[in-house]
Amino acid sequence: MAKTIVNSGFSFPGQRSKYKGKVRDVYNIDDKYLLMIVSDRISAFDVVLPEGIPYKGQVLNQIAARFLDATADIVPNWKIATPDPTVTFGHRCEPYPVEMIVRAYLTGSSWRSYKAGAREICGIRLPDGMKEHQRFPEPVITPTTKAEQGKHDEDISRDEIISSGLVPENEYKLIEQYTLEVFRRGSEIAASHGLILVDTKYEFGKKDGKIYLIDEINTPDSSRYFYSDGYMERFEKGEQQKQLSKEFVREWLMANGFQGRPGETVPEMTEKFVNEVSERYIELYEKIIGERFVKADISDVPGRIEKNCLDFLGSFQK
Repeated sequence: MAKTIVNSGFSFPGQRSKYKGKVRDVYNIDDKYLLMIVSDRISAFDVVLPEGIPYKGQVLNQIAARFLDATADIVPNWKIATPDPTVTFGHRCEPYPVEMIVRAYLTGSSWRSYKAGAREICGIRLPDGMKEHQRFPEPVITPTTKAEQGKHDEDISRDEIISSGLVPENEYKLIEQYTLEVFRRGSEIAASHGLILVDTKYEFGKKDGKIYLIDEINTPDSSRYFYSDGYMERFEKGEQQKQLSKEFVREWLMANGFQGRPGETVPEMTEKFVNEVSERYIELYEKIIGERFVKADISDVPGRIEKNCLDFLGSFQK
């Protein structure tokens, strides 16, 4: 029996279509709902790695569900229920064609651009003299267009989004407001657990004329967290920050000669390494949520998911 779920081929009542992303398998139910299975696949450098990571899907799904619940008073979200530890069921919305990247610190790609001389990111002017991992006076939103699978998202400014008609101005302003408020709430929750929510991305959609927060939020796959303890000391010394993200997977791949470039081969993922990654994801959950992770039964993950989803849909659709 499979201890991870890497691929799913379920057939659910009312199923209209299925979409397979890098990590998520999304089933369209009656053109009204989505059943999102967060697989145990893991990707890096836009490549899905060959081995599944035990409990990874559960970690991501339960973190996202917790934050969706914790921000539901700010903005409606797509979640209706979590029928399985790795599954969320919710409203099917028409997604907006932009992702809202929100950054509280100059780090990652924004720092690389800044270091190379850029002083404007997505139409936002940045002052001279900033240092890596420095906090912005206020969080900034650096949107990207949502690229087709296999292609990179591209930076876009607020003015370009509105002037091109990608998102109507009144709706975009509301999405901006939601983005900052949800990020503020996530930052407060992170701070209560000794963490700094450095940057993340949010996606929004529309259903029946209403804007919804969709997809995952504040997970280690879509966000970067620093440990708050020692942040200032490391920053003043110019040292790298201690962080919670899947960056350790990218570092392992780079150390083994893989960055997703043509001709490169993914290094062998030994059982020892796979288990180490699993343990790191569980650590991420416990730090971000502030509670002990309760492992689901993984003796037959696909069988468990199918049963739980069929049972849920049977009762939901009655």
